[in-house]
Amino acid sequence: MKPPEKRERSAAIAAAVILVVVAVGFFALPSIMLWLGDISPWLAAAFGALFVLGFFLIFWLRARHQRRRGQ
Repeated sequence: MKPPEKRERSAAIAAAVILVVVAVGFFALPSIMLWLGDISPWLAAAFGALFVLGFFLIFWLRARHQRRRGQ
């Protein structure tokens, strides 16, 4: 078997890093939302929604970038 190409490996590493950062963020999200909820419940809801949408936005932007590069 041939070893994986550098592109495949770098894509896997990038996805793993993104997932670890997001996992840590989701772990801290309840505490952050409770803290923001003391200020304003709307602020807490907006932060939570933006965080969840940001997770999908990262992967959408990455896929778009890769399509433009022809990978």
